[in-house]
Amino acid sequence: MLDPSIPFAVHTTPGEPATIGGEATGEPEAAAFIPADSALNDYVILDFDAFDAWYEEDEPNVGHPRDPFHRIEIVHSSRHVRVEVDGALIAESSAPYLLFEPPLPMRYYLPRSNVRADLLAPSDKTTFCAHKGEASYWSLDDHDDIAWTYHEPLREASEITRRVAFFNERVDLVVDRTPLARPITPWSPR
Repeated sequence: MLDPSIPFAVHTTPGEPATIGGEATGEPEAAAFIPADSALNDYVILDFDAFDAWYEEDEPNVGHPRDPFHRIEIVHSSRHVRVEVDGALIAESSAPYLLFEPPLPMRYYLPRSNVRADLLAPSDKTTFCAHKGEASYWSLDDHDDIAWTYHEPLREASEITRRVAFFNERVDLVVDRTPLARPITPWSPR
């Protein structure tokens, strides 16, 4: 599997580039690839970014196509969670929602009322998750985009509406009085 930053024109198998749409159909032209692999006969690989919208049945896909083997799970908890940055308390809650999205680390979504929003500044950054929707971010001093929320998440993530999560990789988390190690992920500080 190629990293999403690799251009669509790069492939790991021989085949022929193709286009869909264009002058013959009156639609914008989109990139495609026909693999020369007997196991993939009758299949065409499409460039996700070349299309205006994608749907799984009647629901729009955002960010990227959904993997049917990758889903999220949200579990309510009474664990005591503290979020600290450089020794300062940023959030504290005994009502987190735990969001599991393997292979990512578990995320703690806290009620907004348990977060020191007066210390956070809204960021211009937004991202899209195929399972949760559009996220908005907050920064703290020189710690850019350390927290996020979903104002209007997708249906399967509706429980985390307006709750706040922090990058486990960039803050100090203390759960039930036990400091957690910072995981190493693509969002870890460089």
